[in-house]
Amino acid sequence: MRLADTGYTKEEIMGLVEKYMIDTYERFPMIAERAKDMYIYDEKGEAYLDFYAGIAVNSAGNCNEKVVAAVKDQVEDVMHTFNYPYTIPQALLAEKICTTIGMDKIFFQNSGTEANEAMIKMARKYGVEKYGPQRYNIVTAKNSFHGRSYGSMSATGQPDNGCQIGFNPIVPGFVYAEFNNLEAFKAAVTENTIAIMVEPVQGEGGVHPATQEFMEGLRKLCDEKNMLLLLDEVQTGWCRTGAVMSYMNYGVKPDIVSMAKAMGGGMPIGAICATAEVAKAFTPGSHGTTFGGHPVSCAASLAEIGELLDRDLAGNARKMGSYFMEKLKGLPHLKEVRGQGLLVGVEFDDSVSATEVKHKCFDKKLLITAIGSSTIRMVPPLIVTEEDCDKAVSIIREAVEELTA
Repeated sequence: MRLADTGYTKEEIMGLVEKYMIDTYERFPMIAERAKDMYIYDEKGEAYLDFYAGIAVNSAGNCNEKVVAAVKDQVEDVMHTFNYPYTIPQALLAEKICTTIGMDKIFFQNSGTEANEAMIKMARKYGVEKYGPQRYNIVTAKNSFHGRSYGSMSATGQPDNGCQIGFNPIVPGFVYAEFNNLEAFKAAVTENTIAIMVEPVQGEGGVHPATQEFMEGLRKLCDEKNMLLLLDEVQTGWCRTGAVMSYMNYGVKPDIVSMAKAMGGGMPIGAICATAEVAKAFTPGSHGTTFGGHPVSCAASLAEIGELLDRDLAGNARKMGSYFMEKLKGLPHLKEVRGQGLLVGVEFDDSVSATEVKHKCFDKKLLITAIGSSTIRMVPPLIVTEEDCDKAVSIIREAVEELTA
């Protein structure tokens, strides 16, 4: 829908949002009317270089033609049926995902937080049924982020900062240990621990990749203690980090992995994949969803994943991620550049506010996000080119220089 077709002004549309919607987002003063490939266009038709991709969602480009066509085709056939009948997009997508990432079973959800909720439930049910009623504890990482529903929020290792504040009591059974500290995780494990749950790259925690030693150590620890390794790949999955799934960068395999964001190409969808043994924990009635496995979202996902794989966008993420991070190292007031593939964080020294950089970049027609007080995060579509990266670095440099002049 375009502004010109509504009879409203830009200010009136913004006013409707302020009047009727519950305010939990810091919005940019623009109306996103159209998007294509690396750009989002506002109500005036002005182009913004998109380096957040709907927060790591539009990985094959904004409004990818094959994804759009798949959505249109499916809408004309079946839009929604619930999960009693079989649907073709769901069946084909299940096969595509499981065979691509080497997992046995899949359960479809609507989002990343729901996928993590399902992963937590499956792990706990598996532990209780296999080992007894006390075997349900899960160790997660400090500064992690797993979602905003009660289970995933409780798994998030930020009790004093962010999404847990004001929502106590949280779900019991979660213990937090320092990320990339294998000894800390070992110390947090007890006889009642059934799983370890981490992100291969902490996104909301400041873009911190796991080390090889840490990931290998967690897998070994889980094997030794008869525990499950749960990997949250909601943001890192589907080619973002230079491999189809980030765990493939480390040569480890989880017992359950969650995914969402990029797998839908812009349509809401999430999922967990599990080994056949662990998946037995879910039986009829133990878990369910009205919209999970939605035919339109599955059709979009099938097209998006096809694009990501056929165009080797994981390879482009490796190449462009390396190029981009090297260019970013020349920014003024820089403390550190971190990332994996095209999940990139830039931390500035205390003289620079990340939020101010974000807004200054918006003024210069570049879309990025900020994490905390000092770090900006960039997750562009994986079709990004060197020219796009150069343009983004130039705008960020200008923004920082103007803010510190």
